[in-house]
Order: sequence, then structure tokens, then C-alpha cells
Amino acid sequence: MIKQTIAFLGAGSMAEAMISGMVESGNIPAEQIIVTNRSNQERLNEIHNKYGVRTVLKDQLDYSEVDQFILAMKPKDIEAVLEDIKIKIEPNQVLVSVLAGISTSYMEDRLNDGQQVIRVMPNTSSMLRESATAISPGRHAAMDQVMVAKELLQSIGRVFVIDEENMDVFTGIAGSGPAYFYNLMEHIEDTGNQEGLDRETIREIGAQTLLGAAKMLLERDESPTELRKKVTSPNGTTAAGLDALDQNGGGQAISEAIKGAASRSEELRMELEGMLVGSK
Repeated sequence: MIKQTIAFLGAGSMAEAMISGMVESGNIPAEQIIVTNRSNQERLNEIHNKYGVRTVLKDQLDYSEVDQFILAMKPKDIEAVLEDIKIKIEPNQVLVSVLAGISTSYMEDRLNDGQQVIRVMPNTSSMLRESATAISPGRHAAMDQVMVAKELLQSIGRVFVIDEENMDVFTGIAGSGPAYFYNLMEHIEDTGNQEGLDRETIREIGAQTLLGAAKMLLERDESPTELRKKVTSPNGTTAAGLDALDQNGGGQAISEAIKGAASRSEELRMELEGMLVGSK
């Protein structure tokens, strides 16, 4: 059981997904979670009624009672938030950022010396507690605080501690990855429908096939290559399908999708941080 007090600065959809997972997991009592925003009391009332967490407007928050602040506002607001929070927190308190495109070094440069910062990136499957979430500690983050953040994030799925320099490629794989699978399912649905099956049935078949394959990867001590070979008989149907996939650039397309998303993640980070610096 986590004994720290957690405050969400922001009450958007990602914050709500995280709050839902934390409360449902039972890892932290709802009364130890505080949710704030600047002025939307109606939204705070909605969050309180659904999850039983404490809610206050940002100006009413007692910063001294919080152990970890989860920054979940819009990235464009980060400058004002850091300027405000800098004079209200101590180095032993931790900022956990879920803001896309904002590096730990960017935040550390605008906070007091030694301030603990942790960057995390969940994906949209967090609403089903099946997120693949990355966590990257900043220069001053203490390991015990990193472990608390990891335990919190495990409430919404699996957590992977990575070097921040790998956050862009993580974005290309896990942040954007669900869309690749949805796109695959679109093609499966279209093709199956053209061949005579109804779309609802195809969707269930395809989704169950993806789910089963994912579970095989997670639960068996075998590589993707080994598992692929086990279902591929020479001159069989699977071999024919894989040959068609290869001939039409399927594997290369997947690689380029990851690289393209990772490259765009890097560009967006540089653009956002540059814009924020230029606006000061």
C-alpha cells in the first residue's frame, strides 16, 4: 500500500484514466489522491463523485502535504505552472510529468537546484489498465521515489524504466503503436467483408487473434521468431500469407512507421520547447 499523497495538476482524460486505475487497484487509498484544476469546479465535482478522491481548485491546494505532483495539464501551460510551483515545493517533493514533448532537463532548468523530476508516458490503453508506460527519471530523482511512481503507474498497465534518450522511439512503438494495430484491423475487416463475412464477426475474430498472439509473447519464454516458425509450415497457408506480406513491403512498412513516429516525436519536442522558450 502506497502511503504517499499524490496530487494531479490537471483533470483531463489521461489524468482520469490514471486516477481510475489507481483507485481500482487499491494500491493507494482514494483519500490520498488530490485532483486540481484552475477553475472548472464542475469537472472536479465529477471526478470526486466517480472516484471518491479529494478535489480542490488549484489556488486552494496545500502544496506542503503532497509527496508527488503529477503534471497532467496541457503542455502549453507548463511554463506558468513551473514558475508557480517553483516557489511552493521542496526538493524532497517530486514532479511526475505525463506531458508529451517536455524533457526532464527542460523542467529541471526552470526549477530549484536538485528538484526531483520524473517523466512518464502512458498510452491510450491506460483506460483499460493495459497501458505500456515508459518512465524516465531526471538527474536528481531518488530511486525510492522512482519506485513509488512505478508502483502507481502499474495500476494502469505495465511499466518500463528507460533512458530518456529512448523516449522518442518508445513513442514510435507504444505511444503510436495502438493506431498501427487499429489500422491493421481496418484492413482485416475490409478484406474479410469483401470475402463475405460480416464486420462484427470479423472484428471479434481479428481482435481475439491479436489478443492471443500478444499473450503468447508475454507468457511464453519464446521469441517472436520462434513463435512465427511454429505456426509456419513449409508451403502452407501461413507461409503463403507471410510471403505476400513480405512481397508487399509489410515488414518494412512497420519499421518505417516506428521510425517516422519517433522522428516526429523528436521534432515536436524541439518545436514545443523552442516555442515555449521563445514566448517568455
